[in-house]
Amino acid sequence: MEEGKYIYCIIETKAERNFGPIGIVGRGDEVTTLSHKDLSMVISNSPMTKYVVSQENLLAHEMVIEEVMKEFTVLPVRFCTIASSVDEVRNLLDRRYREFKNLLKDVDHKVELGVKALWKNMHTIFKEVVQENQGIKRLREKAGSHSGKKRALPLETKVEMGKLVEEALQRKKDEEGEKIVEALRRTAIDYKLNKTIGDEMFINAAFLVDKGREKEFDNIMEDLSEEYKDRIKFMYAGPLPPFNFVNIVIYPEEWEK
Repeated sequence: MEEGKYIYCIIETKAERNFGPIGIVGRGDEVTTLSHKDLSMVISNSPMTKYVVSQENLLAHEMVIEEVMKEFTVLPVRFCTIASSVDEVRNLLDRRYREFKNLLKDVDHKVELGVKALWKNMHTIFKEVVQENQGIKRLREKAGSHSGKKRALPLETKVEMGKLVEEALQRKKDEEGEKIVEALRRTAIDYKLNKTIGDEMFINAAFLVDKGREKEFDNIMEDLSEEYKDRIKFMYAGPLPPFNFVNIVIYPEEWEK
């Protein structure tokens, strides 16, 4: 199969660097730099193929960027971006030089911190949802009267109750999530709310934080964890590359210019 150059990220250096045999395909390919002026693409040899979007491949891509981040400010490039030649990489750096320089300036001395929040006891949460919503309470009472007479609850009542519970749970997620995000975002330059998974998770957020305020952010997280220790489980990750705030996309037609 034809070989190309897999691109991980962009950094500001003209020095040749070798980050070791950590290339994405697990062949032991060396991850190195390819420079133009004072910018470099971080690359490795790779087959010219379409990689499956799997957790394993995504983690391999991100782990290279995280390794580079130990020494440099990074601009992450979208997963599975492959150039056919060294010349294509250099031409791209030349064409988009000013854009990349400006983006590097924007994220310099900044890190991404990830926060997920999950309710510990969903039985308690659903009880609260019922108590706080009159429509659900009425339907629950109606359901109780039906069950006492050993009659099946009408399908439309079940559907209506399910819809009300779902809507009320989402409102609860939004309300509780807003309080916590509000406490954290004051320390951040920017933040992004991502999709949550399942009933328990109500926050899946990324915060862009200046390195000088990272400890302040840590302290707020510690205070929140203590305040909500009986109710909420927090998952806190970082420092990370700014994956949620920069994702360089290189379209196929750009290689042809």
